Amino acid sequence: MRLLLLLTVFVFGVGCTDQYDKYKNPPEYITKPSAANAAYFEAYDETLKLWKVPFEELYIPTTNGIAHVIVSGPKNADPAVLLHGMNASSTMWYPNIESLTKNHRVFAIDFILEAGKSYLYKDIESVEKVTDWYKEVLLALELDSFHLIGASRGGWLAVNLALNDQKRIKSLVLLSPAQTFTWIKPSTDLLKNIVRIFSSKEKQMEQSLKSMSANVANIKEAYLKQYKLGTELESENKFVTSMKPFSNDELTSLQMPVLVLIGDDDMINEKRTVEIANMLPKGKGEVVHNAGHFLSMDQAETVNKKMLEFLSIP
Repeated sequence: MRLLLLLTVFVFGVGCTDQYDKYKNPPEYITKPSAANAAYFEAYDETLKLWKVPFEELYIPTTNGIAHVIVSGPKNADPAVLLHGMNASSTMWYPNIESLTKNHRVFAIDFILEAGKSYLYKDIESVEKVTDWYKEVLLALELDSFHLIGASRGGWLAVNLALNDQKRIKSLVLLSPAQTFTWIKPSTDLLKNIVRIFSSKEKQMEQSLKSMSANVANIKEAYLKQYKLGTELESENKFVTSMKPFSNDELTSLQMPVLVLIGDDDMINEKRTVEIANMLPKGKGEVVHNAGHFLSMDQAETVNKKMLEFLSIP
């Protein structure tokens, strides 16, 4: 009887082991951060308090460093992977995560070359190597197939990844993808963002937010603080100039369903983006009203509804 009890406990324990347990211990750069990183990580964690669903944080070893991934949602649900915008980190999804996790297991990956909780210790030499890094993270997560959602620069990276890994990606959702379908349009806001390089950091951030968001007041103060601290940290945005619009042949080769949403006051995209999206084999493009480049924050309820409807299509 005692042996049977021990066997039952052993089997139960093995059965309850989480496949990601080995990635849950925070590494030393998190537990013993530098002063600058400590302030940023504290602000990051404050933003995570806006995450309205339970979550776990993973620290996955890769060839180039540690990948930080926030995991939320039912364990057996359909997987969805989130790629955030430039300098935004995975916490940018706080207005969307509750909706996305209703029917999906969500994996939000911090880009290793900029502010976030991922940690770079070996340089990444090219955009192709960035794609390889994401593939390495996805392999560790053991995701056989998944939906891929990317915002801004994350949208470009999502398309680039999809072109390299079509079989596993069930669908693409692109929120104001940067330099993906068309070149970034010249605009007054863009010129202001160039000029702000020569301004104070406070003015830089103020102008950046005003040009990117149709309603900065919608953005939570905790996230604004984290975003500001993140812009003050060193980041490796050296591949921005390598982000060129994909060719028609590349875009039309995408065989999975593709949803593209842009704001009607979007400084990065124009209506041509939507027109191209609607010409894809399984593409759908829409304009979200009263929204800027940060449309997932400007009009979170509308964007959440459109994403959920799209992801629910068989």
